[in-house]
Amino acid sequence: MSTRRFTNEQIDRLLRPKSVAVVGASDRHGALGCTLLNNLVQYEFDGDVYPVNPKRDELQGLKVYKDVKELPHGVDCAVLAIPRPFVLQTVRELAENGCGAVVIYAAGFSEAGEEGAKDQAELAAIAEKHGIIIEGPNCLGCTNYVERIPLTFVETNMQTPPKGARAVGVASQSGALAAVLATTLHPRGCYVSTSVSTGNEAASGVEDYVEWLVDDPATHVIAMYVETFRRPQAFIAAARRARSAGKPIVLLHPGKSDKAQESAATHTGAMAGNYALMKAKLTREGIIFADTLEELADIATIAVTCESLPGANMVVLGESGALRGLAFDLAEDIGLDLLHLDDGNSPRLREVLPDFVPVSNPTDITAVGLSEPEIYTNLLTALLEDDRVGSVVASIIQSDPITSEIKFPAIQKVLDGREMDKPLVFAGVDEGANVPQKYKDGLAKVGIPYFPSTERAYRAIARLADLAKRDLENRSGEPLAVPGIADESGVIPEYRAKELLRPLNVPFPESTFAASADDAAKAADALGYPVVMKAQAAALGHKSDAGGVILNLKSAEEVREAFDRMYGNVANYDSSITLDGVLVEKMGTMGTEMIVGAKHDPQWGPVVLAGFGGVTAEILKDVKLFTPDLGVEQVKEGLLKLKQAPLLTGWRGSPALDVDALAEMIVTMGRIMEGNPSIREVDLNPVIVYPEGRGVIALDALMLVD
Repeated sequence: MSTRRFTNEQIDRLLRPKSVAVVGASDRHGALGCTLLNNLVQYEFDGDVYPVNPKRDELQGLKVYKDVKELPHGVDCAVLAIPRPFVLQTVRELAENGCGAVVIYAAGFSEAGEEGAKDQAELAAIAEKHGIIIEGPNCLGCTNYVERIPLTFVETNMQTPPKGARAVGVASQSGALAAVLATTLHPRGCYVSTSVSTGNEAASGVEDYVEWLVDDPATHVIAMYVETFRRPQAFIAAARRARSAGKPIVLLHPGKSDKAQESAATHTGAMAGNYALMKAKLTREGIIFADTLEELADIATIAVTCESLPGANMVVLGESGALRGLAFDLAEDIGLDLLHLDDGNSPRLREVLPDFVPVSNPTDITAVGLSEPEIYTNLLTALLEDDRVGSVVASIIQSDPITSEIKFPAIQKVLDGREMDKPLVFAGVDEGANVPQKYKDGLAKVGIPYFPSTERAYRAIARLADLAKRDLENRSGEPLAVPGIADESGVIPEYRAKELLRPLNVPFPESTFAASADDAAKAADALGYPVVMKAQAAALGHKSDAGGVILNLKSAEEVREAFDRMYGNVANYDSSITLDGVLVEKMGTMGTEMIVGAKHDPQWGPVVLAGFGGVTAEILKDVKLFTPDLGVEQVKEGLLKLKQAPLLTGWRGSPALDVDALAEMIVTMGRIMEGNPSIREVDLNPVIVYPEGRGVIALDALMLVD
């Protein structure tokens, strides 16, 4: 079922209008309506412009309308450069007059309290009733650079992409960041196709404009700034379409520092915060994440300038041994793969390099390029034609215009008139060097992005290369229904959670539920000693705190005594708690403690969390989130990226652990969550992982069911 709210034709009335009403048009310098009207006139908007101002008869040579009621019926788009108190009624009148889209600059709606939120809800109701597109409120407007339509109150530098040029489409909840991103990209020789700032998103959001940008032939890369996804499933659908269309999405999303939800019922709920959950879901859909605004622009620059995205195994052509060492350090820090090259495995490179320069990566060609600039052309060409190489960086000392004149043409020549299936990126090592703009423009013209520093280039390539390493198409596992789950609600105590999950091959120790001391003793005799006894009640989330766990019971007498003692412990801890009984469980052997849990987010859907557990789980937070459609091998790959992963593979002589069994448990939990939307959270903590071949076992289980 489609999640799209609007057709492209509807959004065209906003982004490709044939007629625009400027409500609040003005000739007062600095007024929003003045700048907007100036933009439209200056860039010769190829359509009808209808200024609206009750105090003017003519503006910029155009007839001025006194009121929106006087406008011709069916104006495509009206831009409201008017104070907030007049917005609601104006939108009503425009909608009744057949207007197709409205841009609202004014703030003071949902971000400003209860009254503002009420008015914003009314805007949404008007939009739904009349099928009108509303951008904003509290937005900067939009600019279609291809068709030269600036519906913004910002002084606009209208750099129109030439026919056939690759361009970035921008969808941003922040108008300021949308404008800054365009300002950043243009001097790099990068074009913007269309930029939309969505503001408060009363009746249209970033996901709606991404859908439009996916179908826009002028857009090749989509750059986004988003603070909250109001319709996550709609965005996921748009992201999948973008991936199918070969249009990468680069996203800057603040919120990593948000505290975990205090109301979470389980460890999993506490540690699977909103940002982490969102990132896990969108990473799975091929979204490329940026950490900073600079990184957002850098990633977009490479993605739109180069015909192909970087793959794994970057190679660096450098000119300094010192910078070579720094490159190794940075690559390790940011997880960037450097391809190993030497004299033995790279005969073509050996032929190109002087005898005194060994083949390596990064390659240090010393200062030979100053006297023999053709080495840049020959070496870079050889690297780009090497099937092992995923991307190439020319890490170059620029110095001055004379040095630039020697080096830049030889590097530009590599791609001049040809296309490659991997990117070549120029990265200066001396930011601030006097490099004439013509050389930077020459690189961009042939598809070589220019960076003033190596670190920025490396970080952007690392983000893009990570996308190449993701197995986005391999989606496995059918949902697993939990028999009997329909009869459950609220917090499910351990014994019942284990009864529900055990038939689905979630491994637990042998156990028996007992409601009396005699039954507990009989259960212990049947299981074999030693046993552990655990208090059972939905209201008892942390049994150890209440004295509700007694270990290493070795006889029936000890079991009976422990039963009575446990009831007393819980009563002293909280007299309002009534125990269902106890769980008598076979004591197992020690192993490495992990946590496996799952959460069903009402907007994003299910996700599974796994990592190192125990009492320090919420302190160290050495965990990773997995989407429920991953297979065992993909989960294993994620587990081996945990900070303490060496403990899984054998640390200082300790045996390697059964990572396969742990991954299978995680995959099973994902399938369970997909098959049972009523399960809000599951917490298996601790999960004991044994040496290879001996499996895993979950000692505790807690479930929360809606």
